[in-house]
Amino acid sequence: MTTASASSAPALILLECLVAGTTHREKLKQHEPKLYVGQALELVRESDSKYDDWAVKVLTTAAEGGVWLGYLPEVRNETVARLLDAGYTLGARLAHKAWEEDWLHLEIEVLLPAGTLA
Repeated sequence: MTTASASSAPALILLECLVAGTTHREKLKQHEPKLYVGQALELVRESDSKYDDWAVKVLTTAAEGGVWLGYLPEVRNETVARLLDAGYTLGARLAHKAWEEDWLHLEIEVLLPAGTLA
């Protein structure tokens, strides 16, 4: 039996969810054509949020302008926030995008890079 090395193992999908709050992101409509399925995204902990103790922002990478897309949903963000607070490096990628009237539906996968827990 052979095992894959950490560098060849795929990232672990921790969470699949919609991005919350996209209707409140003013520049999103002009940036949407640049978003693509499979695109790497960044997760940034917002520990000083007055609305959500476990707030986690979803952004495009710095190389792609660091556009703020929205948040992880409040009912699904605590575990990710705790991992970020503990110093784990998590990533995300865009899994689906579609307009539903005036709402940009963005579905993402939150990823734990391979070898992180080894």
